[in-house]
Amino acid sequence: MTSENKQIVSWALYDWANSAFAVTILTGFFPIFFKSYLASGLSANESTYQLGLANSIASLVVVVLAPLLGSIADQAGRKKSFLFLFTFLGTVMCAALFLVHAGQWQLALVIYILSVIGFSGGVTFSDSLLVHVAGQDRLDAVSALGYALGYLGGGVLFAFCVWLTQQPDLFGLKDSVAAIQVSFLLVALWWALFSIPVFLVVKEPLPAKQIVSNVNPLRAGWAQLRQTFSEIKKLKVVMIFLIAYWLYIDGVDTVVRMAVDYGLSLNLDSSDLITALLLTQFISFPSSLLFGFLAKYVGVKQGIYAGLGVYSLVIFWAWQMQEAWEFYWLAAMIGLVQGGVQSLSRSLYARLIPQRRSAEFFGFYNMLGKFAAVIGPFMVGGITLLTGSHRQGMLSILVLFISGAVLLYFVDIKKGQLLARQLNET
Repeated sequence: MTSENKQIVSWALYDWANSAFAVTILTGFFPIFFKSYLASGLSANESTYQLGLANSIASLVVVVLAPLLGSIADQAGRKKSFLFLFTFLGTVMCAALFLVHAGQWQLALVIYILSVIGFSGGVTFSDSLLVHVAGQDRLDAVSALGYALGYLGGGVLFAFCVWLTQQPDLFGLKDSVAAIQVSFLLVALWWALFSIPVFLVVKEPLPAKQIVSNVNPLRAGWAQLRQTFSEIKKLKVVMIFLIAYWLYIDGVDTVVRMAVDYGLSLNLDSSDLITALLLTQFISFPSSLLFGFLAKYVGVKQGIYAGLGVYSLVIFWAWQMQEAWEFYWLAAMIGLVQGGVQSLSRSLYARLIPQRRSAEFFGFYNMLGKFAAVIGPFMVGGITLLTGSHRQGMLSILVLFISGAVLLYFVDIKKGQLLARQLNET
């Protein structure tokens, strides 16, 4: 295996590592555990609101921190250091969920928020390494490989944790509650273990510019952040894409974070919801790879459009669904396009930014993605609380996919690549 391929595989394994948190904690067990055990004294609508609020707070913290920390990392050549810092925070807080008991829902949400901050911050700095491990001609395929391994790895551990909760006595555990708590520990261990290759194999990119020893990196990073924000406002292609991405990824993230809560609120059985999530994971593995190759033939924008079209159909169907089998179909449809939309968005953006300042620009990318996640879950939770209808809250997501797709039409990729090369040379 060549040195480049070793770095690519090691980088992609970070998606394998942290996706265990995304599917088992974010999407799967925590919403169920929170609603049925930790916050069992709250009403269904109130627990939905509290969970949505927690997701929004975590995302808001990342919104504030990611661009500044990305700028500092670029200036000082510390992308991997920040990746380690957030990975450490996320894994430790994930393990700490093991210690929370029934009724301690406020403590659970604080720990959960910190773990999500660790996860989201790690994603920012992992994404920023993409342009350093893959050339322009391999961005789509490498980005898709990361998401594909993420869905497979996350799905494998999630499947084991589901088995653990369904037959806890087989593993010497008291009940399913104890099994879920052990699952939190397993996710933390999985995340930490499979993160090791990216730290050992992937090379730390050179800093955007050499910092004079007597210059404070925080001050230099803040100065560069202000300059970059000014440049982004002038780079219309990047600006249009970021706004489009902000809108449609809001819908994607909200579906991921609130789907299980939505199903529970419609009185669907939790076992059906978990099985549907497993279906999504394993369908997403091959379909993510397929989207990476599809982009070579139909174009990266067209691939994203296909995914957003399917998501819009999913939301409309979810608004009126009644039976558990419908949730299975929706899970399968999401699995076909979820990884494709995410991976192609990442690789498209990577084409539009200067390589030497990737952490900073990906800080803005993930800032908008997480700022969208501030609005989406809060919107769904708020509308649900106001109208008393979970269906109306879910339907509101539809407008985000449509408006994001409209703005994406105006993104000129060739022009954006030219401007990125020019900026990289300054």
